[in-house]
Amino acid sequence: MSETGGQQYFTAQPSSSDKRRIITVRLAGRDVDVETGSGVFSPEHVDQGTQVLMNECAELPASGTFLDVGCGWGPLALAMALASPEATVWAVDINERSRNLTAANAARLGLGNVVVAAPDDVPAELRFDVIWSNPPIRVGKVALHEILNTWLTRLATEGEASLVVAKHLGAPSLLTWLRDQFGAQRVVERIAQSRGFHVINVGPSL
Repeated sequence: MSETGGQQYFTAQPSSSDKRRIITVRLAGRDVDVETGSGVFSPEHVDQGTQVLMNECAELPASGTFLDVGCGWGPLALAMALASPEATVWAVDINERSRNLTAANAARLGLGNVVVAAPDDVPAELRFDVIWSNPPIRVGKVALHEILNTWLTRLATEGEASLVVAKHLGAPSLLTWLRDQFGAQRVVERIAQSRGFHVINVGPSL
């Protein structure tokens, strides 16, 4: 996990100077130019964990309501929107700078199906068919569990969530916790591991 300008990427309003840059990344099988900046997660490139998640969960429904929890500058949300143009993709982050970058990148790529929002601004009744997240492990276990409880309980009945977590940052213990929390209602399993990362899937209701 990265720090930029002395500010953690999960700060709501980073006080570091907002230094923007354009980078070329590969999302949903195509090379695209996106804008990133200081004070957000992995501004130089698509980080390895996010790349592993996109590689292992490439098959998405053609339509539905999708969610990227902790969107950063937007790689997961943008990839989902590119792959499934008929879906509505919500991109959520506490970091205002991250939200601004994701919105700018969606506009840059002509993606009218991306909705960027602060966590509290997502309608409470909304249910998600797909959730992707590279969650902010370094917020601490209590805060992380609160984040995951907030969003995973909003999966649609047939919805699925895929999370990527580094093994050395606690992927095995997180899998155990997720099974304790959701295993009675949904299949919770590790579906892939690559480059030191585990991809955990919380599946449809049993």
